[in-house]
Amino acid sequence: MIGNTGRQRAIAKALTALLPLAPYSDTEKIRADANAKHMKTLPPTIAVWLATVAHVRHEHTAYEKLLAEGYDRDSARFFVVGEINETLTTWRATRLLDPDDEDE
Repeated sequence: MIGNTGRQRAIAKALTALLPLAPYSDTEKIRADANAKHMKTLPPTIAVWLATVAHVRHEHTAYEKLLAEGYDRDSARFFVVGEINETLTTWRATRLLDPDDEDE
């Protein structure tokens, strides 16, 4: 759902710019996550990026399986960077995940 607040419009714009070919079912989940209370203090573009990375990591990679197999969070994240970037590339994302970025 696209809201009418300035922040919601900014998030919608950032989402469209970042992920022009992402499926609607994914963008709606990312939009909701970017609008979450804990993201309100972040600029919309950063909130969308962080929500995107988290969504792709949990929904389109083996991240959860690696955690279940006993890998720690940082190791599991390291092993799925390529999968995240493959999904982002498929969606024609204007940014890819840098494996050296520890915040994401």
